Amino acid sequence: MPKAKIKRLYLIPILSKALDVIELFERDHAPLTLEDVYQQTNISKTSVYRILKTLVHRGYLAQAQNGQYRLVSRPRRLHFGFAVQSADLPFSVALTHSVNAAAAAAGVELLILDNRFDPDVAVHNAEEFVVKRVDLVLEFQVEEAVAPRVAYILKKADIPLVAIDVPHPNATYFGVDNFEVGYEAGAMLAQHVVRYWKGKADRVLGVGFSEAGSFVQSRIAGAFDSIRERLPGLAAAQFVQIDGRGMREASRLAMLKFLRSSASGERTLVATATDSSALGVLDAIRETGNEDNFAIVGQDCIPEVLEELRKGASAIIGSISHEAESYGPRLIQLGIAILRGYTVPPYNYVHHRAVTAESLNPAPDAADILPARIDANLPPAESLE
Repeated sequence: MPKAKIKRLYLIPILSKALDVIELFERDHAPLTLEDVYQQTNISKTSVYRILKTLVHRGYLAQAQNGQYRLVSRPRRLHFGFAVQSADLPFSVALTHSVNAAAAAAGVELLILDNRFDPDVAVHNAEEFVVKRVDLVLEFQVEEAVAPRVAYILKKADIPLVAIDVPHPNATYFGVDNFEVGYEAGAMLAQHVVRYWKGKADRVLGVGFSEAGSFVQSRIAGAFDSIRERLPGLAAAQFVQIDGRGMREASRLAMLKFLRSSASGERTLVATATDSSALGVLDAIRETGNEDNFAIVGQDCIPEVLEELRKGASAIIGSISHEAESYGPRLIQLGIAILRGYTVPPYNYVHHRAVTAESLNPAPDAADILPARIDANLPPAESLE
């Protein structure tokens, strides 16, 4: 006789176990401990623990202080709005990937709209979030002047707001400590002067981002303060600021204008508000020549800047990584905490990291190379001569 065919079942074992746990709570209609669930399901205690914690995280169960778990009403899927700075800017793209992945992992529905670096579009997008009735908005738009309008639209609709990198009224802030990342960039530039220019620089140039407002501009203020502390011989007149709008082409044009009105051959330190600005400055320098007399540090560690650093022969000597990949998980969890009524800090800072050519391409014997994290106690140049 031919063998009877065995029907193949396409089951997911851990999902079946999780459903067994949910059905147990539905049947008992009473709080249960981990031990209760383990005894009544015959699922391993390790799996029971992980299932219970996952169900609490996703809002299907609640855990009391005494350790007991209870079934709660099945939650509606959370719906976040995410307004991205611009789909054309590398850091914004990296941030979007991070938030998108984190939202999917947490079961949060995400409506992504592009602000296109345009204040009128940012206002329109805020109004669209209201129409779509999202639960919370993650706002990444850099025009400080329009921030109150965006915030008011969402406040009037009773939609909580998390502002990324640029503070907005009545919003929870999430992003870098702008002054601190600037200060660390300045330390990197000063250390370059001590190591390679015999402690002497002729100019310090800050390429700012005035539209983003005082918070982002403080990246330049932090860099200037750090350089003054480490190179005290520099006079106030040697510190100059221009506006690059955080963008490559705008920074290139502003830098070309600056170079045409400046003496050539002067050793110049350049701190920029963004890596896109750093690349624009580099473009201008290469158009006019004399790259060896410039040292540039940017912000964000976008791929093209990392490639310049890997070459090891670029005027861009470093960048401060804002760890874009870490934004997504923290932003999504921050949003969930706000909606669940937890108290959250008004300012939530991300970690940052100084990146140099040496940290990307470490030598076999790295005893005397520049560390990835700058020494905040670097002595003034005069003491090292």
